[in-house]
Amino acid sequence: MLFVAVCNDKAGGLPLRLATRPAHLAWIEALGPAIKAAGPFIGADGQPNGSMLIIEAADESSCLALLARDPYALRGLFDTVSVRPWRGLIKNPEA
Repeated sequence: MLFVAVCNDKAGGLPLRLATRPAHLAWIEALGPAIKAAGPFIGADGQPNGSMLIIEAADESSCLALLARDPYALRGLFDTVSVRPWRGLIKNPEA
């Protein structure tokens, strides 16, 4: 099942995001095909201020457990994280 995770950074989190980015990218790479898409949200100032991930997981609790191991989450970058089941219909290469 696919899930969309929306992770919003805490105010002033840019230095932590930048310092943690290499570990975050390595974590994404290690997940292989479980990550269908991922990338940062960009604020009005042009700087990243959150993350969006499309994740394949057995269920929501598995998805949340996976997200809890994200180096950004482990370092306390996120203010909020929401996860919703998702079905890709348009331009979904796996459909």
